[in-house]
Amino acid sequence: MHAFDVLGDPVRRRILELLTAGEMTSGAVCAVIRKEFGISQPAVSQHLKVLREGGFATVRPEGTRRLYAVDPGPLRDVDAWLDRFRRFWTPHLDALATELDRGERQRRLGRTDEGPNRS
Repeated sequence: MHAFDVLGDPVRRRILELLTAGEMTSGAVCAVIRKEFGISQPAVSQHLKVLREGGFATVRPEGTRRLYAVDPGPLRDVDAWLDRFRRFWTPHLDALATELDRGERQRRLGRTDEGPNRS
């Protein structure tokens, strides 16, 4: 399965977001996903399986529990693929950062576009 097929599903993306905080039991993942998406435990298990088989998540047994974690390898591959497209948004983000810094500087100095504040 292609990485974007795996990541294209909002439930799987949310599971990965949850796992960025650290290992989680399948039960804990299931509880959050069932609450947020209203899907059954078997459906959540299927999403975990897709993430595991796609290489995006690892699982390790700990007693009777199964602990899931993010596997960063495929995410690095996605990042490398996206790298060729960064030129489309990086200059815009850099310009935005410059404008935000400029506005913050003006607020600190008590100025607006019209000049110093006059009370």
